[in-house]
Amino acid sequence: MSKRLRDNISSKYLEAANRLHSKTARRRIVAYVESYDDVFFWRTVLSMYEDETRYFEVLLPSTRTLERGKKSAIMRILGDGVGRDMIACVDADYDYLIQGATETSRKVIGNPFVFHTFAYSIENLQCYAPSLHNVCVAVTLNDHQLLDLHEFMRQYSITIFPLFVWSIWHYRRPIYTDFTITDFNRVIDFGGFKIDNPYATITHVRHKVGKYVAMLQRKHPDAKESYLKLKRELTEELGVKPDETYLYIQGHHLFERAVVPMLDKVCSQLIREREAEIRQQAMHQTQMRNELSCYSHSTQDIEQMLKKNTAYIASPVFRRIQQSLEDYLSQ
Repeated sequence: MSKRLRDNISSKYLEAANRLHSKTARRRIVAYVESYDDVFFWRTVLSMYEDETRYFEVLLPSTRTLERGKKSAIMRILGDGVGRDMIACVDADYDYLIQGATETSRKVIGNPFVFHTFAYSIENLQCYAPSLHNVCVAVTLNDHQLLDLHEFMRQYSITIFPLFVWSIWHYRRPIYTDFTITDFNRVIDFGGFKIDNPYATITHVRHKVGKYVAMLQRKHPDAKESYLKLKRELTEELGVKPDETYLYIQGHHLFERAVVPMLDKVCSQLIREREAEIRQQAMHQTQMRNELSCYSHSTQDIEQMLKKNTAYIASPVFRRIQQSLEDYLSQ
């Protein structure tokens, strides 16, 4: 097969190729993803649906230009024609929640062969709150729970939810530049996290959110009805739970600006605890040095542990991803 032909494969081409194989051969389904980081996530999802009749091959959108990102992937793939044997798997970003307010959103939610994360991105799912304590244990090998991280993220989510609704409200209209995701991230930023007084962070964010919500209410005095309607739609129809708002905010911001710095403080304290325990229990200096060295080599990197975290498979959001694939495969 020539390189040009290989780079312009369509679903119809793959379907024809599959028909050429024997009836007992497994059907090959190509799944295009946005970037390197997405390969493992979607492999985790799609491998659950491989059997003696089909298998998936996860690919990046272009081998020629190494282009990355949802827009390049979708525009290229839809140009070639996704279908039964060639699908696209992307981060939902805001495209799911704005429900067709933009052309990209319409393609993401309207094409039965484009699958998305429902959550903003895979980074949000990697930060699945019920699993964060286990991530800390994997990093530090210390099971002492300094902070109920699940509860902390629950309260953080409830705190930012009113402003999150305003963010979606703006992005469903041609006035999103008045309140961008960058503006939203600036307001909900932790502004520092102290392990000895973690809930001061929630208080700080709540104060900032309250001020900004009040400002938006003054700026849009006639928006109350549409705001409440959107709030009901998000919670009752689109599956957004106020105490899980963190799943729907910008994933990079959540990962880099909130969860990693928080876990860094928690894990640093847990490591100091374990090292103090080793020093206290060591019989002599040589044993202490050996044990500290062994422990140091056993600890892990926080970001890498989060990226390898697959506990999200127990989340309701992940179940929605599975359901969308099951609906497609049942056709």
